[in-house]
Amino acid sequence: MILDQFKLDGKTAIVTGGARGLGRGMAEGLAQAGADVVLVDVLDMSEAQKTISGWGRRCATLTADLSRQESADQVVAFAKEKMGGIDILVNNAGIIRRAPLLEFSVKDWDDVMNINIRTLFFLSQAVARVMVEQGRGGKIVNVASMLSFQGGIRVPSYTSSKSAVMGLTRLMANELAPHRINVNAVAPGYMATDNTAPLRQDSQRSSEILARIPAQRWGTPEDLQGAVVFLSSSASDYVNGYTLAVDGGWLSR
Repeated sequence: MILDQFKLDGKTAIVTGGARGLGRGMAEGLAQAGADVVLVDVLDMSEAQKTISGWGRRCATLTADLSRQESADQVVAFAKEKMGGIDILVNNAGIIRRAPLLEFSVKDWDDVMNINIRTLFFLSQAVARVMVEQGRGGKIVNVASMLSFQGGIRVPSYTSSKSAVMGLTRLMANELAPHRINVNAVAPGYMATDNTAPLRQDSQRSSEILARIPAQRWGTPEDLQGAVVFLSSSASDYVNGYTLAVDGGWLSR
């Protein structure tokens, strides 16, 4: 039956940035589909862990600074120790810095690029090695952005990093497909999260954004659950290298 293809029973997923917001929403969606979950963040993950455990799923948490090079090996070792293997990786952790192009600092450039693309690549590399060794395939889901498709304003490092995420998703899909590892991405639209709080608090900018969204609302973490479960399940076994926009129709305008 087709619905069985969406089930994640017996699978283990790593979700970075899983303490709150989009990461927590996706982690909970994966757990509801049957997966056990490893949450990675620098923030308190106890509430997310309590929720997931309450559904009868195993949930382990790792406090890790993903800006550090050694974090990739740390995450992989932890997941293998606690869960015995890795089937799904959701690269959700990311940061944003806002400033006009003419005033943008080296630190704001490097900090964002380090987390959003460098860490994403090296964690994916480390997880893919495990998946290849296990010999049962796997799923990697990257979190891109509307700014993977558009330029935006006042976020040069974020736009650059998220454009790179879409390109890297394609490359990883090409190289890992022979190992039955699917690599895809979701591109959230304008979501009600901490990252967009400054935009939502700016009444003029918020009104401009909402006027362009056919769905006429900001997205929520729950809006990403269906997409991430699909891309993490066998229902998407012939989907590879694609970035799926979950944007309320923003890009269609």
